[in-house]
Amino acid sequence: MRAARLIKLVLLLQSRTSMTGSELARQLEVSERTVARDVLALSEAGIPVYADRGRSGGYRLIGGYRTRLTGLGRTEAETLFLSGVPSALREMGLADAASAARLKVSAALLPEFGDASASAAQRFHLDAPGWWQRADPPELLPAVADAVWDDRRLTARYRRGETEVERDLEPYGLVLKAGVWYLAARAEGDFRVYRVDRFTAVAAGEERFSRTEEFDLPEFWERRAAEFARSILRERVVARLTPEGVQRLPHVTDRTAALEAVEAAGPPDGEGRTTVSLPVETLEVAYAQLLALGPEAEILQPPELRERFAGAAMRGAALYG
Repeated sequence: MRAARLIKLVLLLQSRTSMTGSELARQLEVSERTVARDVLALSEAGIPVYADRGRSGGYRLIGGYRTRLTGLGRTEAETLFLSGVPSALREMGLADAASAARLKVSAALLPEFGDASASAAQRFHLDAPGWWQRADPPELLPAVADAVWDDRRLTARYRRGETEVERDLEPYGLVLKAGVWYLAARAEGDFRVYRVDRFTAVAAGEERFSRTEEFDLPEFWERRAAEFARSILRERVVARLTPEGVQRLPHVTDRTAALEAVEAAGPPDGEGRTTVSLPVETLEVAYAQLLALGPEAEILQPPELRERFAGAAMRGAALYG
């Protein structure tokens, strides 16, 4: 524990011209007295830490004690600091490792690039979860992440509907999509996707698996996500849209399905309305989504959905007189 703290103290001093005892104590989460003892230990070990006395004093390294990544430019350094997703790293239990890595890079940069971390952080931030979603990470996510990093086979119990099943998995990668964690894993020879929050138990063995070199996580996820989006669109609705309805359709339902439906539609009729055949998840979902278009959409098929929209229109007319 102390060894790691001493290393972090040296890296902090490498990344800055000097730091006060209180600043170091805050960064290391110890007392200023502990900082003084650590500095003394470093000095006795040959690390050139110098203490400036007085009100504006502090600690600094002397004698050019620094390791530099001389080939790294400002743009490269700022891009490097953008590569982490703080919330995702924290949920996987990697926040401390990521912090240490950023600190090491900061300490190794040339002095004129020392503000690269702050520069990037103040200009770009990725907020992965969607709106109105709880940010509680799955309890078993760190254990799953460890297995992914170590290429260890994983035995997992998984909720499927009202039942639980047990699977022996080769965990290839984790994906964070709109605040939900997914595991891409090979089971029984096939690659599949599992929601991590549906795991009820996981146990990583000592046995490691050999990764398939052809597997590409981003490509696999993009393909599987597209397949999933299409697979849930099991119903079809025929609607007659005003020009404004055509413009708003991609914003109230599946964007890809809406754009394809509009592209496949014929020319507008004499009233300027376009008839589209739109794939939807269910008629219930279609009702909730397309109702947002109001009078910009007339439902033609199926009859039961048209009747439901007609009823909603009459209730609205009665409500507003």
